[in-house]
Amino acid sequence: MSIHSSDIKRVTTHIIQEMKTRGEKISCLTAYDYSMAGIVDAAGVELILVGDSASNVMAGHETTLPITIDQMIYHASSVVRAVKRALVVVDLPFGSYQGNSGEALRSAIRIMKESGAHAVKLEGGLEIKESVVRILSAGVPVMGHLGLTPQSIYKFGTYTVRAKEEVEAKKLLEDAKMLDEIGCFSVVLEKIPSTLTKLVSESIAIPTVGIGAGPHADGQILVLHDVLGINKGFKPRFLRQYANLNDIMNEAITNYIKDVKGKSFPNEKESY
Repeated sequence: MSIHSSDIKRVTTHIIQEMKTRGEKISCLTAYDYSMAGIVDAAGVELILVGDSASNVMAGHETTLPITIDQMIYHASSVVRAVKRALVVVDLPFGSYQGNSGEALRSAIRIMKESGAHAVKLEGGLEIKESVVRILSAGVPVMGHLGLTPQSIYKFGTYTVRAKEEVEAKKLLEDAKMLDEIGCFSVVLEKIPSTLTKLVSESIAIPTVGIGAGPHADGQILVLHDVLGINKGFKPRFLRQYANLNDIMNEAITNYIKDVKGKSFPNEKESY
């Protein structure tokens, strides 16, 4: 009898691999704080990414570039304290691994030791191979990230779909195979054609996790605040919004203000 992810007390990289093998899709979401991470974990996702998207979502920056490793450790620590079941993966932020493999290893070790997370994620292919190998050699699980890599936004100059042309698609496939061969446990594919996602997913042994990459990835990930409709006005084609918390929260806060000003809060039962 096969054991499904819902029966697992703690999701590991090994379990993520087993899910791909038996064809069970992997559900992933981001989280950045204790309260939200606890809700996401209790709902049953297999993987929680403490993304450098915290730079946008939590700090209001235009890109992911400004967030520091200290800030990533703060967010990751908060998430880890809440999570009882999901695999917690943390982004290495821009500037913490691109310089040299020694710096990459130090960054990964800091995140693992100081946050208690289970794995790290790095953006890029062949150009960061040495850093990935060095981190893996220390026993730290690594998730790759190919396609649209937000830390390289100023290089690309746009958030448009990547790898539509044959040359870039071929390099992406080669990078995915390389990440598989050197020992990454999975790879994120962001904003690439669905047909390429299918090819990559069938060509490598490790699980693929898609965002804006179609239905053929072994798993899917979205930013939690986008899924819940907290971020107003951000509605890319690949996003399915499952709630509209922006309006719900606005109504609740408006009602609170009205009750305070109308002197109906606190009432006698709410007083000591």
